[in-house]
Amino acid sequence: MRSDSDKNTLPEIGVVASSAISIDKEILIGEVLMRQLQARAPIINDPLIEEYIQDLGNRLVAQAENAKFPFRFFPINSNDINAFAFYGGHIGVHSGLIVAADSESELASVVAHEVAHVTQRHIARSMEARQNASPLQVVSMLGGILLALANPEAGMAAISAGQAAGQQAIINYTRSNEKEADRVGIEILAQAGFEPQASASFFSKLAAEYRYVSKPPAFLLTHPLPESRVADMKARVANYPAIRRPQSLAFQLVKARLLARYSIETKQRVAYFTDRLNQARSEIDVKSSQYGLALALFGEEEYARASTIINELLAQDPENLFYIDTYTDIALATGQPQNAIARLSELIKTQPRNRVLALNLANALIENKDYNRAVTYLKDYLLVNPNHLLSYQLLTDAYGKSGRLMEMHQARAEVYALNSAYSRAVDELKTAYNFTHNSVLEKQRILARIEQMREAETRLKKL
Repeated sequence: MRSDSDKNTLPEIGVVASSAISIDKEILIGEVLMRQLQARAPIINDPLIEEYIQDLGNRLVAQAENAKFPFRFFPINSNDINAFAFYGGHIGVHSGLIVAADSESELASVVAHEVAHVTQRHIARSMEARQNASPLQVVSMLGGILLALANPEAGMAAISAGQAAGQQAIINYTRSNEKEADRVGIEILAQAGFEPQASASFFSKLAAEYRYVSKPPAFLLTHPLPESRVADMKARVANYPAIRRPQSLAFQLVKARLLARYSIETKQRVAYFTDRLNQARSEIDVKSSQYGLALALFGEEEYARASTIINELLAQDPENLFYIDTYTDIALATGQPQNAIARLSELIKTQPRNRVLALNLANALIENKDYNRAVTYLKDYLLVNPNHLLSYQLLTDAYGKSGRLMEMHQARAEVYALNSAYSRAVDELKTAYNFTHNSVLEKQRILARIEQMREAETRLKKL
């Protein structure tokens, strides 16, 4: 951490709150946009990848000044090399960026850059420059361009030709914004213990690789990299002591998971990871290749071979959540949910709020028709993560299969609400009301929630 004496060495350009938008309003707009993305963008609802990205982001935010938001980092299923930040501390990271990074520090360098855009309030300041636009107009315009960043095909369909240039201007950063984000981002990166040189090396690698390509990666379109900026980063990095971090197993496992589940064609996955395993030089390369091969074999329904690999990995690292997750999948696919429940129940005693353990255990319990226990774990998890979409989807499944129709419709209403579909959420709650069986308390709760949904929709319209 920096000492008190040098806390003010960074530029102040982005620190002062924008006069056009308050922190509270920025958080509200961010939540609205996030709900829109959840409904329409290819967000990866994978607890392992979610947890890794959030943990990486948290380590960086812990070293950032002016972090006035409850940051949320989320993965996007896209081969584009890109990341983007928007109102209220939301940062999307494309799977293509993670796969393209050669080290965790390279990935962290891009995430730190986006954290800097948020803490310096660059997007809020862009709104300040558009004094004639209301927050709702900005939400509408920014929603389209964010969707284009997250899901180009769907996003561009949402943008009319006449509006495209104006919308792009909201998310594109000025040169001074980029330089400031570079300075702040590199400092965050170094303070968090990552390799500061990774920032210059990764950005230089991208600039060199795509210099003569007609269609550069999305990151270079929204974050232009002129030679002067790359040179400035290299000079800035030279002021920091060189750090050499060991390989990160978690980072390599995330890359293997993305490759095995999203990036490589299904029929090529087994061959890819077999070849990668044969060429592995380090222990981490071996483990991540074995893990990727197990996922590929699972996808081919070769459960026995996948199980052999996962059991070998678990023997070396019995609490590794990546291996536990695949062990659970194999157990459920082979009709042995009790095996997964036994292992997960033991682990969750020491990590009761862990999303990977809680959601895997709930899923295994649902498969084992132990619906009440599944509901208990899901509700406990939602107490500390109230906006987790996958949890509500599992909860809907558990209630539905157990015949608890009132609760099923209530849970489904929350799924719709998280996607800003408030009218459909109200319809689900009205249906739930029909199953209250004259319970006055349940009727009051449902009516109160309907009122909250309508108020949320009204707030959105008045934004």
